[in-house]
Amino acid sequence: MRLNEVVYTDAEPIDGYGPGFFRIGGQKREAPLVTGFMGTMSWGGYDDVETLLALEGEIDVLFVGTGDDVAHIPRALRDTLEAKGVGVEVMSSPAACRTYNVLLSEGRRVAVALLPVT
Repeated sequence: MRLNEVVYTDAEPIDGYGPGFFRIGGQKREAPLVTGFMGTMSWGGYDDVETLLALEGEIDVLFVGTGDDVAHIPRALRDTLEAKGVGVEVMSSPAACRTYNVLLSEGRRVAVALLPVT
């Protein structure tokens, strides 16, 4: 069996998470946050549309982690992002972390916006 080392682009993988934080590239970061090719930055939650719109044209899919459980995001947020060509996939934050890491390791153009877990 041959093993290949996973090589990430400029984006860093999510190493772990806990109550109110995510560990990204070995550093503990307070949630909510957005991470991807542009690095990791604070995110103001569903009302902070501008941070997510800045990803337009740079990513194919934005994963939105809604905390411990999957929940609907505001319809206006989804409609605004999709109108700009940003695909949106909503899931729990743990599932969003795992999915983001897999697609990131494949070199895909992805980002993730994460609400904290408890």
